[in-house]
Formats: sequence, C-alpha cells, structure tokens
Amino acid sequence: MGASNFQIVLYQPEIPHNAGAVGRTCVALGAKLWLVRPLGFRIDDRRVRRAGLDYWPHLEWQTVDDWNALRGHLGDRRFWFLSKTARTAYTDARFAPGDVFVFGSESQGLPRSMLDAAPDRCLRIPIRPEARSLNLSVSVGIVAFEARRQIAEGGGAPQPEPQRSAHEPASQEQ
Repeated sequence: MGASNFQIVLYQPEIPHNAGAVGRTCVALGAKLWLVRPLGFRIDDRRVRRAGLDYWPHLEWQTVDDWNALRGHLGDRRFWFLSKTARTAYTDARFAPGDVFVFGSESQGLPRSMLDAAPDRCLRIPIRPEARSLNLSVSVGIVAFEARRQIAEGGGAPQPEPQRSAHEPASQEQ
C-alpha cells in the first residue's frame, strides 16, 4: 500500500476517463483506488487506460461488487463521504493515515441513505452557486491532496519525492 495509506473509493462511476484520471492521481499519492459496481464502463475500456496514461500499471486498485463487499474489505477504517449537499467543508476535517474517501457517481452522487448513516463524516468542497458541481476527478484531487498535506504536517508518512539525476527533467508532464 502507498505511503499515504488512504483509500479512494468511486461508488458506481459512470465515465471512463474520470476513473482513469482518478487512477493517475492515486498513483501520484500512493493511494489505493476502489471501484464499486455497477460501473458505467468496462475496466479494459481504452478510455480508462488512456486517461491514466502509462500510470495504470503502477496503480493499486480493486473492483468490488457492492457497498457491503467494500465495507468487508476495509473493515473499521474511518470513512469520509463527499457530497455537494454536506454542511461541513473538507478543509474543516482532520484526516489521518488509513482514511477512506468515498465519491459518488457523476450523475447521482452518493445515495442519500449512505450520507444519512454518517452525517458527521460528510464533507463538501465549497463552490459558488453558479457551478452545479465539479468534475469527479477534480474533486478527488482536491480532497486527496489536502489529506496528504495534513498527514505530512501531522507526522504521517507522505509519499517521498523521487530522486532525480542531474540529466532528468523535474517533470515529464506535457
């Protein structure tokens, strides 16, 4: 498992390139990606892999059939549920290694029953009312990097920066 030791869950994601982009973010953070069925795409969909570029082989990920199966795998970890209807901003939460961040589908979000079962663990990303929502992969990035920052400042083990040779560029991003 990655140094951050936290988990990213996409609950019934629908858009393949979002899942691919989230996978890429997970590789960057050392987080594990969980996909909860049903999915709106096949895992071998070239759009998933294209969005994840050449990072997909480095991704630790798992698909589960339903919410109960996921809970069985992750046991007593602390779950955070992201929703535009939550009252608490993600910046007001204190994250720790082992936390699980759950994001809903692009069109439906998370089921109301899931949010109602853990109201003290529901978080939102504050945005202006003119924007209905943020892209799923953007939302994951915002929250996951805040968790990484908090873990690093709190003495957690952040993902170490790779050593680079004098001839290697600092970034290979285009």
